[in-house]
Parts: sequence; C-alpha cells; structure tokens
Amino acid sequence: MILKFLVAAIVLFLIYIVLFKKDREKEVKTNKKDEKIEDIMVECPTCGTFVSKKEAILSNGQFYCSKECLINK
Repeated sequence: MILKFLVAAIVLFLIYIVLFKKDREKEVKTNKKDEKIEDIMVECPTCGTFVSKKEAILSNGQFYCSKECLINK
C-alpha cells in the first residue's frame, strides 16, 4: 500500500515538473532580457586609463580616474 502511494506521488511530481518547467524557463529568460547593464567608460586625460563614468572624478568638465591624476594634470 505504501509502495503504491510512493509511486503515485513520484509520478505526480514528475508530471508537475514536466508541465510547469516551461513556464519557469520563460520567466527566467524574460528577466534576463529586461536587465541591461549600461555603463559609459570615459578616458582619463592625464594617464589615458578608461574608467567608469560612475566611478570617475569630475573636475572642470573632465573625468579623472583618481585623485592623483586630478592633482597631476
């Protein structure tokens, strides 16, 4: 009796996985397409290193990669 119940439970579980797996895959693909990583890289005028615009230091309309480059301009 217990064996029949376990077999039925396993079969139902496998059917559940097969039927709903496609829906989960679609959700994952949709989420990945919506996420876009946008970051603009700018060149430091002192050393020529490219740095993220978010991390750069802005001074007099120019982006610098570090305080040292800003001082040594």
